[in-house]
Amino acid sequence: DPRPLTATDPQPDHPFQRLCWVDGAIVPASSAVVRADDSAFSQGRGCFTTARISRGQVQWENRHVARLQAGARALRLGELDAATVLRALRELANAAFAGGDGIVRLQASRTDDGSIHLVGTVRGLGIDRPEWSARLVSLTHQGASFSDGPKTTSRLTLALAADDARAAGVDEAVLLDGSGLVVEGASSNLFVALSGGSLCTPRVASGAVAGIARTLVLERIEEAEERDISKGELLDASELIAVNAVRGARPITRLDGKPVGDGRPGPWSRRLAAALTGD
Repeated sequence: DPRPLTATDPQPDHPFQRLCWVDGAIVPASSAVVRADDSAFSQGRGCFTTARISRGQVQWENRHVARLQAGARALRLGELDAATVLRALRELANAAFAGGDGIVRLQASRTDDGSIHLVGTVRGLGIDRPEWSARLVSLTHQGASFSDGPKTTSRLTLALAADDARAAGVDEAVLLDGSGLVVEGASSNLFVALSGGSLCTPRVASGAVAGIARTLVLERIEEAEERDISKGELLDASELIAVNAVRGARPITRLDGKPVGDGRPGPWSRRLAAALTGD
């Protein structure tokens, strides 16, 4: 998470095993695993998914598998075997966390000989704050490269935005496109409760990643809609909620140092959190 730990925050994670899953083998995280001709390294042509591990179980595992498969197709990496992706998620979760909690990131790429590769890494949950703060960053989101919003390894703008959020001491960065429309957060999709009471999220066509949590909200809350959201509507919102597959739903109660709405989590925040509880 971008914002540094403060004295009032929860304590960090318990220790875990720093391991990788590399094409079927569990190896130490310090191992050299990337070839010089790996497409994620040489071209930024890779896709990944990031899963939360709760008590040793991969949350929404089948959705993570389907997402990685779709991303590999969109990037023309090749066809990923669903059983192999699922095995990678489960084996790495079990080896690293031993029934505990954490995060697994699984990445697909290919090498010049046409072979597709899976590399999984782990990290702790870090600080899981119940409410977030955010800032609008000056970096311009470059818009959509793919119609279906895969999560790619080419993430320079998002990485720099996360740096800006960290430097400002907030949890998330909010990015606009060149037309001043809201696109996404550096690490999350955004849902905006407009001043009139409706709930909306930016279109994938504008460049937003088609995140698993975002998809679940749209499936489970029929009032939620995809549409363009202007900067003015964002600043006038009654609620702003960040969602991703690791954190679930987190109300952003302060934006650029000012309260969002009344500065407290609202009814939409609670509905999104409930929608993202369980499978």
